[in-house]
Formats: sequence, structure tokens, C-alpha cells
Amino acid sequence: MMDNPKHHHQPAVQLNNTNPQIVNNVQQHMNNKSPGEVDTFLTIRLLMQGKEVGSIIGKRGDNIKAIREESGARINISDGTTPERIVTMVGTIETLSKAFDMICQKFEDDLKQTCTTIPPITLRLVVPASQCGSIIGKGGTKIKEIRETTGASVQVASEMLPTSTERAVTISGRLESIESCFRQICQIMLEQSPPKGETVPYRPKMMISPVHAPIIFANGQAYQVQGQFAIPLPPNELNAFAPMAPLTPGLPLQAAPLMPNGLPANRATLQSQREITIANDLIGCIIGRGGQKISEIRQASGANIKIADLDEGSQDRHVTISGTPEQIQLAEFLIHSRIASEIGGILITH
Repeated sequence: MMDNPKHHHQPAVQLNNTNPQIVNNVQQHMNNKSPGEVDTFLTIRLLMQGKEVGSIIGKRGDNIKAIREESGARINISDGTTPERIVTMVGTIETLSKAFDMICQKFEDDLKQTCTTIPPITLRLVVPASQCGSIIGKGGTKIKEIRETTGASVQVASEMLPTSTERAVTISGRLESIESCFRQICQIMLEQSPPKGETVPYRPKMMISPVHAPIIFANGQAYQVQGQFAIPLPPNELNAFAPMAPLTPGLPLQAAPLMPNGLPANRATLQSQREITIANDLIGCIIGRGGQKISEIRQASGANIKIADLDEGSQDRHVTISGTPEQIQLAEFLIHSRIASEIGGILITH
């Protein structure tokens, strides 16, 4: 949950009374402040994939320990029972920026080991919906200013994350660009804190209900999309898609008819649209030679996918996905999986 980020005159020991280095850093900051200056702490939540979290934790926790000690930020990571995990950071803008810089540097180092051309680094912030308006600004002026001054790509999701009042704010770009972008977003959140109304935090789930989870069929095996993963599905579990009917002893429950993309026919009616951005130097791996890969994604998901031309001065391409919510979700999954495969397993998310 994005707690009240302003804690005036908060004793330093409350930040992390188990880490002397963090306490010393905060105490030093308090000793150096101007007369009458009030320490203001901010809570930032990042949404990451399991592999990304594993990278910043490191072997035996060496990486995360170094980030905590060198930045002075308090950092907690949600448990590893879900495909997605929340990294919560608490501190001043300075300590948070230092921790964020170290995380981004680690991701860039990972990419250098697997890619000849380093793609943009992409991270997702989880922000209360009431604060997203300040990031966007009136008529989109603020988000445009952030993009122009930092060179980073910034996207604020139009929909809230499931069962929450928070939205994903995706920032993407080169190391220096997203570091500057992160600092600006932190400043906006600090100025607009606390969030208006009650904040219902996004909590990653282990499983999506089978009624809502897309199904992929490949080589005779059914896979259920759970978050950013495809989980093998036993044939008998396809009965979860069956229409509700009285259970009669001795009569098997018949599965509902499935569309080519594995979705029940009666769910393929509601149409919607979503736009995502993909770095231009990664768009080729999605299209494939002669358009083969994008054709496969369209056929497997059932979604209509349009890739816009590159805007002048931009490093990103806009991708518009249309179809039912399930078709859109599946198309996004396949696109992101394709990118992850191309860059060696570090998933660039929407």
C-alpha cells in the first residue's frame, strides 16, 4: 500500500532499526538539514518479475544488501510465491534515487551480458490512481514535459491494477534518462501527498481464476496464462470452462466450445482496445522475418495488432491491440514473452 509519504519529524530509528548503516545515513541527513527544515519520506512501490527480483537480490542476498547500505533506503520485497513481486522502497528522494540508480545499473549489467545492442531499461511503478493525474498534468502537459526533459518513455496505464486503486506507471529508456525520470516522478508524488481517499494496494496473485485466464494450445498441450507465465494445464481442468449445469450422477460435465485461441465462444463478444509502447530496436523481434512472428501472435491470440510508424525524435513504437479483454491479455503476454526470449529472459513489461 502507498502509505502516507509525509512523516514529519519521524525518528530515524523507525526507518530500519535492524540496519545500523541505514540509521547512520538518515541521522547524518538530519544533522545536515537547515534550521526549520522537515524531513519528508516517500514510499515507492515497483512491480517486477521474479527473474528481475532475483537479479537485484543476488547470490546470498549480496546485491540487495549493498543497495540498502549504500543508498540508505529501506527496501522490502514481497514473498516469492507469485510470478510478480512488489519491491517497496522508503526514504528521501535522495536515498530512493540512489537505490533506483543501483537497481537500474544492475539490470543494464545483466543486459550487457546477453545483448550486443543494449535495449532500453523498463520498470513499472505502482502509483495510487489519485496521484497519476499529477504525473499526466492538464491535457498531458506534465507527462510531455517529463518525456522531453529526460528523454525517457513514460506511460500511465488507463486502467487500475486488478482489485486495487493503483495504476502502473511504466518508464523506459537509457540509464541516465530513467534515473532522471524517476526523480521527477518522486518529486511530483511528494508534492501531491498524501493520496486522496483510501488507497487499496495492488497485491500480485498466484493464480488467475480459470474463468478469466487465457488458454494457449501448443503441440497438443494446453497452457493457462497466469500473470506473465504459461502454466501447463491438465486436460481435466478444462472443465473449469464448462457452462454451469445441474450435476447428475454418472453424467460427465461437458466443456464449453473453445475458440481457436482457447477461449469460450460466449466470452468472445466484448471488444476493447489497449495501447502499449515498445522500444524501436526491439520491434523487429516481434514482427519477425517477413512478418512471421506478428502473424503468429495475431493468430494465437485472436487480437488485431497494429504497429505505428516511428515518430520523429522518438525511440518507441506505439502498438495498438484490439479485441476482447482475453485476446488483448493473451496478445500482450505473447509480445512480452517474445521480447524476453530475444533479450535473454529479462522481461520488458508494458
